[in-house]
Amino acid sequence: MLKKTATKNDDVKQIICIKWGTKYGAHYANKLYGMVSRNITPPFRFICFTDDPTDVRPEIECQELPPLDVTMPTNTLGKWPKSRLWGEKLGDVTGVVLFLDLDVVIVDSLDPFFEYGEPDDVILSYNPSNPLERLGQTSCFRFKVGSLVSLQEKFKSDPQGIADKYRFEQRFVTRNVPGGVKLFPKKWVAHFRRKCRQPFPLNYFKAPKIPKGARIIIFPGGLYPTNAINGQYTSKSADNALDHLKQIKDPKNLKHPLRHLRHFILPVGWVKENWKE
Repeated sequence: MLKKTATKNDDVKQIICIKWGTKYGAHYANKLYGMVSRNITPPFRFICFTDDPTDVRPEIECQELPPLDVTMPTNTLGKWPKSRLWGEKLGDVTGVVLFLDLDVVIVDSLDPFFEYGEPDDVILSYNPSNPLERLGQTSCFRFKVGSLVSLQEKFKSDPQGIADKYRFEQRFVTRNVPGGVKLFPKKWVAHFRRKCRQPFPLNYFKAPKIPKGARIIIFPGGLYPTNAINGQYTSKSADNALDHLKQIKDPKNLKHPLRHLRHFILPVGWVKENWKE
């Protein structure tokens, strides 16, 4: 059930993303904008904080990466450059924002993400990776600009130490937001590998599905929308069942044959239909 509306109907819904380095090209931001525009009730803003606005579509407001004078942690799994978004100021953006990772796939309306909770709430999506730990996921989360300053200050004091302790920035956010975080309903944001894939042996006969109630599909762990479209578990995986089965002869796969058999997906048409400009 939705809680008290966090934004008024006439407020501009603000979507933000961050793009740095070369891992994600402009087409990721462009496709994300396309999905947002098809799944939100206007008015809305879409802001991309980036170090390279080349080829980003004109509807997207490109702003410089927020300054953060620290050496980012190394040899860590977390996406710590997201800490740039935690400052007192965020370009010319104020108020409530919904952050989305560049590689998510939107399959239903985003409006409820702006209606859930109170404007001052920090709300993360549910992370299913550690079911015994109340852990949020920062692939999709909502906050008010300036509300996470204490997190940024703590991170700045010892970036590598914080990363070593918490490993993932989402765990750091979950544990350290003043007053605690809230979580969006579990079904709204679905983990592709955990919630969409078919179990073995159905994965060889049925394509991954959209879970009931899902609005956003996230792709952690090296499986990207392009892989799902091609029917690959990773970028190095076979894109057909016969070649995948042949790979079981590889010594590393022989050690864990069932895991290898489970790690196969058929091409996913609904990802291709939604992940476009």
